[in-house]
This record gives sequence, structure tokens and C-alpha cells, in this order.
Amino acid sequence: MKYKELSKGELLAEKERLLKKYEEYCQSGLRLDLSRGKPNDEQLDVSEGFYTLSMQKPLCMSGGMDCRNYGVLEGLPEMRAFFANLLSIPVENVLVGGNSSLQLMFDALMRALVFGFCDSPRPWVQEKDRKWICVVPGYDRHFRITEQLGFELLSVDMKADGPDMDAVEALVKDPSVKGIWCVPKYSNPTGNTYSEEVCRRLAKMECAAPDFRIMWDNAYAVHDLGEQGDVLADIFSLAKEYGNENRILYFSSTSKITLPGAGVAMIAASEENRKQILPILGTQTIGYDKINQLRHLYFFENTERVHAHMMRLGRMIGHKFTKTLVTLESLSSADIAEWTKPNGGYFITLYMKIGSAKRVYDLMKGAGVVLTPAGATHPHGVDPSDSILRLAPTYPSSKELQLGCEVLEICVRLAAVEALLK
Repeated sequence: MKYKELSKGELLAEKERLLKKYEEYCQSGLRLDLSRGKPNDEQLDVSEGFYTLSMQKPLCMSGGMDCRNYGVLEGLPEMRAFFANLLSIPVENVLVGGNSSLQLMFDALMRALVFGFCDSPRPWVQEKDRKWICVVPGYDRHFRITEQLGFELLSVDMKADGPDMDAVEALVKDPSVKGIWCVPKYSNPTGNTYSEEVCRRLAKMECAAPDFRIMWDNAYAVHDLGEQGDVLADIFSLAKEYGNENRILYFSSTSKITLPGAGVAMIAASEENRKQILPILGTQTIGYDKINQLRHLYFFENTERVHAHMMRLGRMIGHKFTKTLVTLESLSSADIAEWTKPNGGYFITLYMKIGSAKRVYDLMKGAGVVLTPAGATHPHGVDPSDSILRLAPTYPSSKELQLGCEVLEICVRLAAVEALLK
């Protein structure tokens, strides 16, 4: 039954039914966390042997260099090649960092503020106005970086094939617009993958700012739920084709491949960008953790082993996505919500047709189930339509997820009925 077609009496009866069920969940003492996209213990155990294996191997590589010592600012050559092969990008573009790609992103923008980029007329801190494009719904931690660094955040809608490029191309005509956040494959939180046409338009668009940057956060590059994952275009090749290779700052890591707290992150950039970045990095650090790089090289050996590893993880979390989507399908008859159906990544996005995301969040919290806060998918934590919630099904056990999904259905229905009765 479509809720919008129900009479007031029918809506009141439905509300009474839903409230009774909701109170049952509230009294059951649930304590579930569906708020963040992180692996649980079972998924982390897939990397069993990650530490012990490296203890049984030589701690030297690259022509006998002792990895326990200082040096190799760019990262071990073998680790750079590992990322280049995994991501199909030029090895000469790759610089290996510490465990956090988010830190590399923050550092990149801090360098821009203090020094500017290789093609900047001046350090960004000297710019009168600084604006940044945020694709919404998007990743809250991205938005927080640019907000904290004093950028005005400009929202652009995410479409099925990537950002609304008409809107992006209009915004970049303003020289104060300095960049855009992009999660191009299995985007956080929609799970959408940018089409080749969108990637091409990003690579070739004319920007008024000569130092415009695309922060290309390919966090879910190999996080397919099945053998047939989405295919992402090569942004470096496209940018080079149009003479805009400096525009791309490419980030990735092994955070949800091995261990999130002990992964290896990387930034890939053009030759001109790297020539500027390396001397500044050399002041910041003498070298990143090469022992951790060795662990990853020993553990995987080659990209084929990465693929097998990720297929095992994909099977473990794939059934959780299926379980969540089956529950959401039960909302179809009420015609009160829509949702994404990604082929990989870590999230599902729920769109409520009647603005009630905050109410659903509060109801879930009252029943003992924590979601990512409503509004987190938008700059400053404000979703103007109050309609979007990010669902993270990977962390809870199957039993916990089933309960959480059941509560979610009741809460979405109840919030919709309440909104219709106003």
C-alpha cells in the first residue's frame, strides 16, 4: 500500500501498529552500531599472518637496503610498483606514505595553503576567497578537511554516473574555486562509479583557477562484491591527453584491504607536482614505515593474491549487502524511499521521499541502533532536503544486522506516516 494514497484513518491505524512494534524493539535492549564503514573481527582475521609472516622474512629489500633504517622518502620501489600494478597507474607517479590516505589529503591541502602548488600564482592562504566543490551525498571527513581549512563549500549533486558535470563546469569558471573532492569508484556513500564520460569531462574542463585540483580518492578501487565489479577510467591518461596532468592528486591505501589501522597509503601525482612535493616531505619526515611496506609485499606477493584476498572479503560482506537490500525492498510497496544498489564499496544510501532522515536517525537511536547522523553526507552536516541516510552494513554480525534492518524498516515507515499526518 502506498502511504500517500492512504486516508487519515488508515494512516493513524498504521501508526498505531508501527508504534507498538517500535516499542517492542525499544524494550529489547538492543545495542547495535551501524554508523561507520569498517570491517569487523571476522574480516580482519582474513589478514591473519600479516604480522607473523614478516617476522620470518629478511628485513632488507631494494638492493640489500635495511628497511629498519631511515630513508627512501618515496617508498620502497617494490611498494610503488605494487600500487601502480594494483591501480593501473604509472609507477613513476606513485609516492608511498604512512598508514592514512586521509592524512596525505590533509597534508596536500596544507601545502597548498602555505606554498601553493607548482602552478599556483601564490600560496592559497593569500587568496582572498577559497571555494571547494563537494559532491553530495559525499564523505563527511573530506568535507571536514576543507571546512577546517577555511574553504567555502559548494554542493553539487551526485548522479548515477558521477557528479552533475553541468554544475561542476559552471562552478569552475570562478577562479576562487580551487578543487573538487571525488571518490570515483563505489563512491562514499552512494556506491556509484564515475562513468568514462564524467572522468573525461573532469580531465578536460576549462578551469579559471590555473591550479585547480581534483582530489581523486580511489579508496574502494578493488573492493568489489563479486567477480564482475565496476570499471573506472584511467584519470591520469585522460588528464594527460588534455594537458591537465597536474590537475590530478590521486590517493589510495590498503586500509580496507589489510588492516585499517596499519595499512599503507599513497599519493600519485604528475612529475611537476612530485618535484614540488618531495622536498617539502623531506622536511616533514626522513621516511615512512618501510617495515609495514615489507609486510604488505610479503603478504600479497602480487596483485593476483590481492584479488583472491578481496574476493574472500567480498563474499563475507556481500551477503550483508544482500540482507540489507532485501529488507529495503519491503519498503517498495509503501513508496516512501529509494536506495542505491552498489556492486562494491562499503555503503548503501537511503533516500527518503518524505524529508524525515533526522526523525529516522532519532528513532533508530531510541531503539538502540546507531546510524551515521543525518546530514553527515553534506557539507557542515546539513542536508537541505533532510532525506538522506548512509547505511554501513559491514561491521555488525549477520544476526545484529538482521535486527538492525528490521528496526530500520519500522523507523522509516513510522517517520513517513508521522510526516504525512502533519
